[in-house]
Amino acid sequence: MRRCVGALRAAASASGSESGGFRSRFDFGSRDAASWFPGHMAKGLRQMRASLRRADCLVEVHDARIPLSGRNPVLREVLGIRPHLLVLNKMDLADPRQQSRILEQLRQQGCSHVIFTDCQQDTNVKKIVPLVAKLVSSSPRYHRAESTEYSIMVIGVPNVGKSSLINSLRRLHLKKGKATAVGGEPGVTKSLLTRIQVCETPLVYLVDTPGVLPPKLADVETGMKLALCGAIRDHLVGEDIMADYLLYVLNRQQQFGYMERYGLPEASDNIRHVLKYVAVTLGKTQKVKVLTGTGNVNMMMLDYSAAAYEFLRAFRAGHLGRLTLD
Repeated sequence: MRRCVGALRAAASASGSESGGFRSRFDFGSRDAASWFPGHMAKGLRQMRASLRRADCLVEVHDARIPLSGRNPVLREVLGIRPHLLVLNKMDLADPRQQSRILEQLRQQGCSHVIFTDCQQDTNVKKIVPLVAKLVSSSPRYHRAESTEYSIMVIGVPNVGKSSLINSLRRLHLKKGKATAVGGEPGVTKSLLTRIQVCETPLVYLVDTPGVLPPKLADVETGMKLALCGAIRDHLVGEDIMADYLLYVLNRQQQFGYMERYGLPEASDNIRHVLKYVAVTLGKTQKVKVLTGTGNVNMMMLDYSAAAYEFLRAFRAGHLGRLTLD
């Protein structure tokens, strides 16, 4: 816990407030929700609202490692009374033992239709179209009651796999390749795309949307969780701070896979000590010029920044164990 507090205090130092540091980079008070977003996010939010009347169902995609944290309240307002399906993607990286607990908590929040998916293996993706068809058929069809096709809007925060989900559905139902670009960092989808067919029977079209972050994070730790899962760009938080928080979570949940992976003799809550082993194991060094009495000398030093980056990458790839942060 000591290292966690240290990490959160470090994140808070920019504003001089222990409770508001990380959030202060993103929380702009009463300013309009769309006004502070990166350009593509503000534009995407406007397009989503304009296109909402054409949607029969909303599929909200979120990261299974943070099933409760970071779901955008602005997007929840957009949901309205339309059928809503929550897809918790990247289930292969989350702790499967936590699924029943998470489902119960989501039910208490009024989210009764939830599917865990892994778009890399198409696991459970095949359940989405039948459930969407069932939800829409049992709900008012709004503006297109006479139509037999389904128009689905896919929403969520950045980098949770919305585009991967669309491509997975096309692969399963149409035997076709990618229709939209995917990436390992937030901001790949920057504009609202045209409708993409993902199924022939029933006829289903999906609309991909850019990821939109909450205009105001609930607390610093929520921001850390979003950052660890790639919803916020690393440099906005700092890889060293994120690595410190990740180490705290791993130790708290007794996930000690990092010890074997990097050759540590025992668990540690000292992030610099851990990063030293990461740097040595992976050969992460940098040339540093040292001024001495006889002139400049180039020395090879361990690159702790590169080690922190690799530590985060290992977590995101599942090499440090399957972890649910909530």
